[in-house]
Parts: sequence; structure tokens; C-alpha cells
Amino acid sequence: MKSRPLLLPLFAATLALTAQAAEQPTTATMQGHIFKPAQLAPTPERVAKLKLPAGFKIEIFAEKLDKPRMIAVAPNGDLYVTRRGEKGDVLLLRDADKDGKAEPPQTVARIPHVHGIALREGKLYLAAVRELYVAAIKPDGTLDEPKKLYDDLPDAGQHPNRTLAFSPNGELYLSVGSTCNAAPEPNPESATMLKVKTDGSGRTIFATGLRNTIGFAWHPEDGALHGMDHGIDWLGDDAQREELNVLKEGKKYGWPFVFENGQRNPADNPKETTGLTWEEYAKTCEPPVLTATAHSAPMALLFYTGTQFPKEYRGAAFVTFHGSWNRSEPSGYKVAHVRVEDGKPAAFEDFITGFLVQEDKAQFGRPCGLALAPDGSLFLSDDGGGVIYRISWQGDRAGR
Repeated sequence: MKSRPLLLPLFAATLALTAQAAEQPTTATMQGHIFKPAQLAPTPERVAKLKLPAGFKIEIFAEKLDKPRMIAVAPNGDLYVTRRGEKGDVLLLRDADKDGKAEPPQTVARIPHVHGIALREGKLYLAAVRELYVAAIKPDGTLDEPKKLYDDLPDAGQHPNRTLAFSPNGELYLSVGSTCNAAPEPNPESATMLKVKTDGSGRTIFATGLRNTIGFAWHPEDGALHGMDHGIDWLGDDAQREELNVLKEGKKYGWPFVFENGQRNPADNPKETTGLTWEEYAKTCEPPVLTATAHSAPMALLFYTGTQFPKEYRGAAFVTFHGSWNRSEPSGYKVAHVRVEDGKPAAFEDFITGFLVQEDKAQFGRPCGLALAPDGSLFLSDDGGGVIYRISWQGDRAGR
């Protein structure tokens, strides 16, 4: 599989922003690049050159899957993988002979645009753009006919990929991205985190001002909900940085008016819809606890709760970065580990790199979904190369 990198020249535009009488009009210059590294095949030679910390091993668990996205793992080790699109489906992957490789995949459901997936108490929950389904898992791993719980989620727009996860106390959360890059939403459920009743009887808005929080999870010790939010495009190569937020009920997180620690989005004025100035609005929003390189496109967030990895990784977070398309020098295309100091996130550190090759002009992997296997290894999906990887610890087990 080969393709040429896409590189377009600098995009620049000047916007004249209308303001209320109490404020002066503002002029802002919006800038950005379009650069898509060429897609290469994940050959054994390329995979062998991926870089991980000493003692870790990455190997292909399943391949030639087209575009696998999000993953859920059953207690018996079965993997369920979503593939979006008009012909979207759910695959069952199983390593019956325990040779470290999945047998040929089995299609267990067909749902257009399916993306989000969560497993609880023998049932699989599946989110498409406007629909949420549930299906019981049969003894052989296949599914009953999916039952539709909701069919009125917000419209898709720019961010159609809904994601699902269950909280430690069994409540289902669903992330709904914004319909646009940066503008007030007419639907109050867009650009939010929702809490959803699994009997189909209703849902509530948990947090707002989230442009596209695809990856979210709860800290295993304090139970705090963390989410990785996608930054605004066309603010230049280095803005908006991707945000790691601690999500709290009833709080808002800035989008589309402010980002990071109160920085202005020059294209939108909150006074027109909220009556507040930028400075006033920023004071009502929660700042991120950590930021990552702009346009890296964070996807999955997982707190490691297994025992296979060394102690310094237990309870820490892993984040997949799908990779930029709108930056002059590509960012992302990797998996990061969140280093913790004094119990708080301190920095993103590279965990798996090397998907970018040929002096960053090409790539053979776009990290996407993450899931914990029963034995403590990690599964990683790559919807660019059509691969699911298994990451395991092979170092000195006595020294863990």
C-alpha cells in the first residue's frame, strides 16, 4: 500500500469579528497547513523497528482488517472491534490455539457508522452517529440481534465518532463531539459528555465545552474522570494544544471560545451568545491538567490496571495519538504514557514511536483504540494499517 504525501501551502485568512457595542471589533489572522504523510504498509521489517521502552515487545495480533477502530475485551480474552463507515460492522477476534495470533475475524454485527463500544455484564453496547444499541453476547461469542436504545443523538457534522465507557459504578457515558471546528452549537448535547441510562429511558449532560473527547477513562484510585480533548484547527501549527481534562459534572471546558489556560479563540466572541467577555467566560471554565502537541489527534485513553507491566506503569495512563493532517511538521502517530508526579499528571512521554518514517514524510500506522487483555498485555488498533497489535512486558519479571 503506497500513497504520496499531501502537502498544501500555508492557509491564511483574515476575519473581521463583530462585537457588541461595549467592545471594539477584532481582526484575527487564521493560519494552518495541510500535510498528510503517505500511507505505507505495516511490513514485518517496519514493525520490527518500532521503538518501545526496554523490556516491552510489540507484535501483530491480527492484520488485514481494513480500518479497525475501537476495542472491547471480554473476560475470556475475546476481542470485539468496530469498523465505521456506511457498511460498518463489529468483528470478533479470538486466539483459540493460544499462538499469539488471532484466527480469521468473524462479523457479529452490521451497524452503519458504528464506532463506540463498551462491554458490561455479558452485553455489548455500540454507538453509531445518532443511535445507541445493546446486544447480549451468546456463549459462542456471537451477538444477539442488536436492540436500539436511542435514535436521537445529535447530528454528526465534523465529529461523528461517538465513544462509550462504563464508570466504576456501572453508569454509561457517551462522548458527543462538535459538529464544527469552532462555533456555538444549536444542539446543547453537541460538544459534550453525556450520562446515558442503559434501559433507554433518558440521558443527561455531564460536562460541556468539549470539542471532541474521544478518549476518556476513570482513574483507578481516586475515580476522577479524565478525557483527552481535540484542539481547534486553523490557529497555527502549535495551537490549539490537545488537552487532558479532569471532567466534573456540571462544568464547562471552554470550547469554542477559550482554550488551555484562558487563551482566546479569535474567531468566536462569547458575548454574542452568553453575554460574557472572553475574560469573564474563561473564569467559568475548567483549565486542563496537561496539554500535548497541537493537532496530534488523541484517540483512546486507558488507565493501566493490570499487573504484567512494571510498577511505574500501574495506575498510569496511556494515550494514542492518531496523527496530524493540519500541521507543517507532523505530530502524533504514536502512543504516549502519562508520567505522574506527586499523584498528578506531569508530562506525556513517548511509549511507542516509529510509525513515522522517511524523514516524517510517510507513516505505516495511525494508533487508535486501546484495551487491556486479561493477562495484563495491551491491545492497540491501527486503522491506517489495518492491524491490531499486542504489547507485552518481556523484561525481568522478578524486578517488577
